[in-house]
Amino acid sequence: MVILTSMFRQRRKFSESRKALWISTIEGIPAVISLTLLGGPFLTGYLLYLGATSSQIGFVLAITTFVNIAQLGIAFLLQKLTYPKWTMVGLVAVHRLLWGATGLIPFLFDKDVWVISYIVMYTVAFLANAGAGIIWTNMMGDIVPAPVRGRYFGIRNTIVSAVGSLALFIGGQILNAYPGGTGFHILFIVIFVFNVWDIVMFMIYPNLPLSKSNETQLGPMIRKPLRDKQFIRAVMFLAAWLFVQNMILPFYSYMMLELLHLPYNMVSIITVVQTLMSMASLYVWGNLNAKYNNKFLLLCTLPVIALSCLSWSLIAVMPTLVGLFVAHALVGIGTGGFNQMAFNFIIGDTPKSERPMFIAMYSAITGFAAFLGPITGGLVFEWLTPAPSWVQTWGVTGLLGVCLFILGGTWGRKVLLTEGKHVNSLGQKTTLHAK
Repeated sequence: MVILTSMFRQRRKFSESRKALWISTIEGIPAVISLTLLGGPFLTGYLLYLGATSSQIGFVLAITTFVNIAQLGIAFLLQKLTYPKWTMVGLVAVHRLLWGATGLIPFLFDKDVWVISYIVMYTVAFLANAGAGIIWTNMMGDIVPAPVRGRYFGIRNTIVSAVGSLALFIGGQILNAYPGGTGFHILFIVIFVFNVWDIVMFMIYPNLPLSKSNETQLGPMIRKPLRDKQFIRAVMFLAAWLFVQNMILPFYSYMMLELLHLPYNMVSIITVVQTLMSMASLYVWGNLNAKYNNKFLLLCTLPVIALSCLSWSLIAVMPTLVGLFVAHALVGIGTGGFNQMAFNFIIGDTPKSERPMFIAMYSAITGFAAFLGPITGGLVFEWLTPAPSWVQTWGVTGLLGVCLFILGGTWGRKVLLTEGKHVNSLGQKTTLHAK
């Protein structure tokens, strides 16, 4: 927070860049509250309340990444827009309000179509989010100066993670105090308020012009990122990693609620620990990013995520809650850094004029792999229903942790570790002040 304040302490009139940095930080607060209460353990719990099976939960968890394939077409259509801000605002409004409207499903539909109604509304909402995401990501690449990018996102993500942790805790307490549908109805009222606030915040983002691609046809535009060998090799590895990772990480809440039979408030507390550890690590990852490049730090996050999976095995030899707290602390540190470095990679290691298509290609390839991961994981859990409880609660998780270690130590090391080029080109010249 001190660094963020120092960036804007000067008394002279804020530049448009400084205003945008503050807007982005404040906008993240209502966004993280509503998205926290709609996702994570609350999403799993609401789907279980609607009557979803593990495979249906896996499908829903996979939709968010699968629809990113649509970003290839969206990136091309964006070239027809000079100022895409209001398109982004409209798409954000569709995403936030339609996802929030899933809380009305028990009042609008018969019980036998609750799950399918949720899937349809959720899919349309995240198609809109795919369009908004590519515009916002590209815009942040223009707004945040490269010298402060790693530290700024580290600070911003730390702030919104702190707010998200509080939302997780309060949401869990509400569901514990008001079991069944009543608790979810209260949450969806809160979600609606913060969704409206978030949409208003998007309206005051700067209306920046879009840097146009040198290509005018879809085919040549798509081929540009495919021909960038270093970029596409890294993306293919990250896709493979996300496939294996998403076979298990999205099911952490399902395993705690359905297999270990933990109450909502305990699940929310455990998830709060994950968010707090992510929050604490984001500032560290951001500072490291001022010295080391994005791909090297991405590699450093991989063994932490793998250790998170392996640590589920601790519940076999020590109290369950201890093992779960360790696993979630590690996944918070690992995925926090992974997501931040992946974001910086696609906005910082790609050409500005072609950035929308590079973002779209990354999202499409990794999104398809991440889509297959939860579906495969959901089917595995259904297939293992007759198996002993230890196989479902920590056996599969431990096995996938080993697979992630091998994947990161072999293919990941080869693709992301470039000898002699780990140090960020900005090096010690990084400054906190946007020019």
